[in-house]
Amino acid sequence: MLLSVDNLSVSRGGKSLFEGLNFTVSSGQFVSINGGNGVGKTTLLRSIAGLQPIDKGKIVVHADNFIFAGDANGVKTALTVLENLRFWSAIFGGNNLHEALEKFHLRKLKNRFAGKLSAGQKRRLSLARLLLSDRPIWLLDEPTVSLDKRSMQQFSKILKNHLEAGGAAVVATHIDLGLTLSSLSINLEDYQMKNGNINESAKAFL
Repeated sequence: MLLSVDNLSVSRGGKSLFEGLNFTVSSGQFVSINGGNGVGKTTLLRSIAGLQPIDKGKIVVHADNFIFAGDANGVKTALTVLENLRFWSAIFGGNNLHEALEKFHLRKLKNRFAGKLSAGQKRRLSLARLLLSDRPIWLLDEPTVSLDKRSMQQFSKILKNHLEAGGAAVVATHIDLGLTLSSLSINLEDYQMKNGNINESAKAFL
């Protein structure tokens, strides 16, 4: 088991988002986090990554076992594509620069400044960092935003290869990535609390 979420309750801005969430993630498993806007998909991923406090429950995951890619691309616009990849390579210790350039179709763009890239190219560059880490769990927030159909298909293939190699992924997404093998779908709307429910810590300010 790579990740365990036990009886999790999380709030944002004092308003409870969901409660009683339980799931585990093992090697080779894909978990799709679904639900409408504002139900807490991003908040859940940030909680797993240790960036968001939780109200109740327990998350068990080793800090060196995951990489988190949020909705922001996180690219350095003043650096070239290759310089961005080298920066991430130095952080994560990965040396798969050639693979990252090839699989995300960035080789012809490697000397272009990231600030000059299109939205889709920036997203591909952002996702390329995944191949520069040796982390088994990928925590991804809407990874296919701005990608065209061809790039989406390529990303699905890369994600499938990661799972087949023993990795795992927890992905907040509105689309079907075609990963049915060893998959789990979680709709956070099934764990929502009643409208207007305020968590205990927020009541002190009322």
